[in-house]
Amino acid sequence: MKLTGKRIFSTVMLVGAAITVYQVMSKPQPVATPLSASAAQANAQAFDQKLEQLSAPRSAGAVPAEVHFTSNEVSAEMAQSVGAIPAAPVAAAKPVSSQPASADAVVGPCAVEVKGYQVKLEGDVARGQFLTQLAGKDIYVTLAGHLGSQDGYVTFDPTEFKVGDLSIPVSLVNSALQKKLSEQRAQLKLPDGVGSLRVENGELVITQK
Repeated sequence: MKLTGKRIFSTVMLVGAAITVYQVMSKPQPVATPLSASAAQANAQAFDQKLEQLSAPRSAGAVPAEVHFTSNEVSAEMAQSVGAIPAAPVAAAKPVSSQPASADAVVGPCAVEVKGYQVKLEGDVARGQFLTQLAGKDIYVTLAGHLGSQDGYVTFDPTEFKVGDLSIPVSLVNSALQKKLSEQRAQLKLPDGVGSLRVENGELVITQK
């Protein structure tokens, strides 16, 4: 078999493609330590209780309330909002696990299957990781960036994007991400009573309007 530059290039491309597929399908390091069902419920409940502080009436001249949320509280609240963990149990309720009733949780009108959700706040960066499916295969997506607000709407500037163990340059996905956020602008509007939000010192900080 004659060894040619074209054959060498083809072989390298084939190996590279195999490595890329492996990286995409690989399970990355988790961004946070998974919570038990009881811990997740407790953290989600703590999030809701803290959020209620922002709805308290503020007297004229008083300093706006500022509430701080931990990574675990944010992660649990987001997981609960998409049905990845059950809501807080009621009296005499039957014990439940940390997983949805079905194998996958169907989220929203787009029928996106989410099997797991983690959030980690580090410094001023929010890092999220979720497990979804593509062509019947489990795919982990990791997204990190700066979470904030402007003119009454949530903003997100990505600093990292990974599919499996494969890092993808932010420059390749940022325009598509910002376009998607723009299309869903109505859903990014801050709730009444919330003035701003940001990630600071490893916590989500929400300020009363």
